[in-house]
Parts: sequence; C-alpha cells; structure tokens
Amino acid sequence: MQISVIDIGNSKGIRLTKNLLEKYDIKDKVELVLEKGRIILKPVSSPRQGWDKSFQEMAANGDDRLLIDDIFNDENLEEWR
Repeated sequence: MQISVIDIGNSKGIRLTKNLLEKYDIKDKVELVLEKGRIILKPVSSPRQGWDKSFQEMAANGDDRLLIDDIFNDENLEEWR
C-alpha cells in the first residue's frame, strides 16, 4: 500500500484510513519502531488502564477479599528463614 506524505504545518505526516485505524485498534498514539531501514507503526496498548479506579470501587463495595487464603494451615514458614 502506498500513501502520500503531506504537509502538516512546518512538518510532514501521513494519513491513515479509518479502516486501518479500526483494524489495528489505533486510538490516539502509535509506537514508532525504526528497524533495518523500515519504519514500523504499532498501536499503543494500555491493558491495565482504569484498574486503579476499579480496585477502589471494589474496596468500597467490599469485593476485594481474598478468594484463597494467602497462608495455608500446613505451611511451614520456618523453612524460609
């Protein structure tokens, strides 16, 4: 696929089609990778974005309790000293 380099103020840029943006889930930013004479654009992902707010809501609702005890009855902690 060939695309044109266009003037954007004092710089140059490229336009990506809506289809490309949707197909590769590109939102506001891309990561630019320079590799062996190539320029690679990669979508920036934030898989844990918003977790802090969700954790605060869970704590407020009392939903942040452990599902499995973090210490077992038959555990010998002395062997780790």
